[in-house]
Amino acid sequence: MAVSLLANDVSDLCIGKPAVRALPLSAAAADLAAAVRKGPRAAAAACVAVGPARGAAVLGRAGLADVLCLLCSSPDALARPAAALARPVAALLPKDGAGEVRRVDPRSSVLDALDEILSGAQVLAVPLRNGGRKKQLAGVAGVTTDFCWLTQEDLVRYFLNSISLFYHVAARSVSALGLVRPDFLSVRPDEAALSAVPLIRRAIASETAVAVVSADGHLVGEISTAHLAACDETAAAAIATLSAADLMAYIDYFGSPPEHILRAIKTGLKSKGLDAMLELMEDETMTSFSLSSSSSDDDTGRAYLRRPSSGSFGRRSTEEPVVCSPASSLVAVMVQALAHRVSYLWVLDEEDDCRLAGIVTFADILRVFREQLL
Repeated sequence: MAVSLLANDVSDLCIGKPAVRALPLSAAAADLAAAVRKGPRAAAAACVAVGPARGAAVLGRAGLADVLCLLCSSPDALARPAAALARPVAALLPKDGAGEVRRVDPRSSVLDALDEILSGAQVLAVPLRNGGRKKQLAGVAGVTTDFCWLTQEDLVRYFLNSISLFYHVAARSVSALGLVRPDFLSVRPDEAALSAVPLIRRAIASETAVAVVSADGHLVGEISTAHLAACDETAAAAIATLSAADLMAYIDYFGSPPEHILRAIKTGLKSKGLDAMLELMEDETMTSFSLSSSSSDDDTGRAYLRRPSSGSFGRRSTEEPVVCSPASSLVAVMVQALAHRVSYLWVLDEEDDCRLAGIVTFADILRVFREQLL
């Protein structure tokens, strides 16, 4: 089984993948936000930071959720958002090795890629072979990428396509396989969203989310890093002033949030003395931003905050958190997660009034397949 399944090399999993957009470490956080915003929404969660010279090693991956965490990282960053956005993207990369990016040879085996992921890499950078598509980031001279991402999702999809080879575990429940982790990230609905920023950073590194859980243990919702990545920098004002529950509502209606949410944000900014953030929120350019008219600003390198129109992204996250039960089979969980483009599922215990029992992640699912290949 292992021989036939692992005959493919890593490049086979990268067929059709686009080259990653790149930024030098010296680029500003605002440049990263602009680069992600101008690209396809499917790539909103990831823009890569590389070394200062062409061909340098891949040093990390960062996106809009990282920019929001930077803006909310300190009282000074919130008070002076323009200065925070002018900081280099190097400031966005984790210092503890979490969310590590590793470069792998395209001729490496799938097993090698799997081992890299299971030993701590969040994502793999795979050089494109001759003839692959390369991209140069507009406005960033000399930075051309020649690699693509290989993610946990790619590996899970690869094993799902060969699930018949794993029939002896495919139908077993996630509970029986020991995949339900009780140590998930969580906050209470009435807790300040700002207090969840360290948890959001950890969720970015683990490609999960922060559960919003009631006092009696029920899942109210989630603060999804993927949904945060579909917002813009002004969401930092919501994080700084709202409760976790209200932040979920803000994200759900991003582009056209309810008036009471906007009033709460503005009132909170005034009470905290965050005048600069308030001025940026009320800037007319934020409400008139459109993706098609952004080209004139792309090459200026200026720090700016702009809000997508509701016609672009509003009410984009209408889905509830994706959940399963402890009795759900491994293959059912894989299909469900891939269908919803998430790398985790919340587990609700039907025998305990559907309280939140834990989380199942792609990383743990991949460990099951690795054990079968020993």
